[in-house]
Amino acid sequence: MERKTLGGRIGALRREKGWTQLELAEKMAVTDKAVSKWERDLSWPDAASLPKLAALFGLTIDQLIGGMDIPRADGLAQKAEGKSRVASLFLLICKALPTALGVATAALAALGELDTRSGFALLGLGLACVGIVLLSSEKQ
Repeated sequence: MERKTLGGRIGALRREKGWTQLELAEKMAVTDKAVSKWERDLSWPDAASLPKLAALFGLTIDQLIGGMDIPRADGLAQKAEGKSRVASLFLLICKALPTALGVATAALAALGELDTRSGFALLGLGLACVGIVLLSSEKQ
């Protein structure tokens, strides 16, 4: 698995499992077009679905997005050289985003510019990021 992009890893891992894009899409409850876009690096899976995607491949989120020590089908482990910048940046964003969303929610609510549904959506995104950070640090 030489490709360093997330899409390249998703495609290679899917092929190692012997799954079609449609089969992976059904397991992830998305369309096969979405999987195709992931594999061509035209989009990323949303943050909330990364734990499920990693679990389907038997990986941690860090391994999935960073390509670290990815087990191969033949039982050997392929060592990636260090943690990729993308994985580091992604985790940094996931650590900072909950605070930013919390502050934004509080400020907008205080100004009367935020309805309840939007407030819960912002806080939910923050909690999803906290979950990603906790799951990725727990698996290390």
